[in-house]
Amino acid sequence: MSWPATVRYGSEPAPGGLALVQDLINTISAGKPRTTDLLADLGDARAWLDQALAEWSQATGNALPDVQLEPQDQDELRTFRDDLRRAAGQDRGTVVPPLHTAAVAIQLGADGQVHLEPRGTGWRRVAAVVLIEIFQGQQAGTWQRLKMCRNDHCGTAFFDRSRNSSGVWCDVKSCGNAANVRAYRARQRTQRAS
Repeated sequence: MSWPATVRYGSEPAPGGLALVQDLINTISAGKPRTTDLLADLGDARAWLDQALAEWSQATGNALPDVQLEPQDQDELRTFRDDLRRAAGQDRGTVVPPLHTAAVAIQLGADGQVHLEPRGTGWRRVAAVVLIEIFQGQQAGTWQRLKMCRNDHCGTAFFDRSRNSSGVWCDVKSCGNAANVRAYRARQRTQRAS
């Protein structure tokens, strides 16, 4: 079993539960040849969600949440994914208006630890789980390493494992080289035209 959306692009999943956020972002249609948008069809969306939540449960040790996607959830889940793509791709120092909210319970466990528990149904429950993972990633300092590939022809999410968090390509050999070659050729055309 593996993260169904992320592995199809050859990316290594983010650590722990942050991989669920990455996987949701990577449900888009991208790559060459173009892959299927895993949220375009309700059956595909349900299959992706079942596998991704099973992976999330295994990665985090949390109980598998019961989420049933209904037809009305599909558009909202895609909109949520698009907002996540913008949030992961922006300058993290920029202030943006709130995009989504989700219901979360904060509980003091018998172990003396505070636990966040997702609430809601359908896409709202998925959003709650994802937003909890982003919050925990922010606290751990890993959220800022979840980035969008700077290659416009790619657009997938990757976890930047570089020492100084300076990575901009999901894969330097394929996306980085391709983007650099395109930029070089554009400069050459501009110089010849001058």
